[in-house]
Amino acid sequence: MIDLIKLRLTLKTNSNRYDEFKECIIDLTSNEKIISMENYLQHGNITCLEHCISVSYLSYLNCRLLGLDYRSAARGGLLHDFFLYDWHITKPQKGLHGFTHPYAALKNANKHFVLSNIEEDIIVKHMWPLTVKTPKYQEAFVVAFLDKYCASREILGNKESVYRLKREVLD
Repeated sequence: MIDLIKLRLTLKTNSNRYDEFKECIIDLTSNEKIISMENYLQHGNITCLEHCISVSYLSYLNCRLLGLDYRSAARGGLLHDFFLYDWHITKPQKGLHGFTHPYAALKNANKHFVLSNIEEDIIVKHMWPLTVKTPKYQEAFVVAFLDKYCASREILGNKESVYRLKREVLD
């Protein structure tokens, strides 16, 4: 079922790591509000859910490699854009989306899930350095970097691996 998923970094996953990743986020991916992120476009034709799964998986892999809290990185990566509106249409009342959506995502995540301090830091500071507050945890730096990496790749058009990864995670 897994068949070596190729990601943007042309990394290949083994089934043990992939199963471990899915276990980190299984309670999130079974939640209807998380699934509803599929209804909002994020970058080009990539949905918010697809983008967040990509960020989550790459964050998991990198934090695991670095000996960091890969579970929190996977979960924070999946929840970092959990703002639940189409930012192309809906404009925040106070400020620009790039500055305000981390707080909307954190509010939504806290409403639906119990978060660790690392997960909260990842969500609220993933737009650094655009936002002024520096991440407190190394995992938040990893997610912030990989969020920008994934967004750049999505905007430039690398869509097939995103679709494949989403199908595998939600199975």
